[in-house]
Amino acid sequence: MPDTPLAFAPHDHAACSGDVLARAVGLCSDKGLRLTPVRRRTLEILLEAHRALGAYDVLERLRADGFGHQPPVAYRALEFLVDHGFAHRVQRLNAFAACMHPGEPHSPAFFICRACDSVAEAPVAEVRAALEAAATEIGFTVERVNLEAVGLCPTCAP
Repeated sequence: MPDTPLAFAPHDHAACSGDVLARAVGLCSDKGLRLTPVRRRTLEILLEAHRALGAYDVLERLRADGFGHQPPVAYRALEFLVDHGFAHRVQRLNAFAACMHPGEPHSPAFFICRACDSVAEAPVAEVRAALEAAATEIGFTVERVNLEAVGLCPTCAP
């Protein structure tokens, strides 16, 4: 996993999103999961920019692409992507972002720019380890960690 969150670093976004999509397609094939056309298009929509999108934003895009206009269309596709590690829910924004590390065990931290709404996912192994150590002390088992930080990205910082 890269040290610099991609949303805030210069990179070839087409290659970045293409690589993530290819890994997701491969993982679905390996696990016998159905990446239906609506699920695939939903992931492509999430991969178009390093931003989190609300379900209704996704639904609008799906509707424009001819995939239906009822909210369950988007919610079911998003649920599949989250359940199988191809997307994450960003609680603060009540939105979804493509996972930049599908198939890799990780605990994401989301850095959300309050000015431009860019969202960068970065691995936080040290934080996960600290949480698990604290959980062990009280007999708790951590199953999922999702951290969010709000601030300014390098482009928007004064």
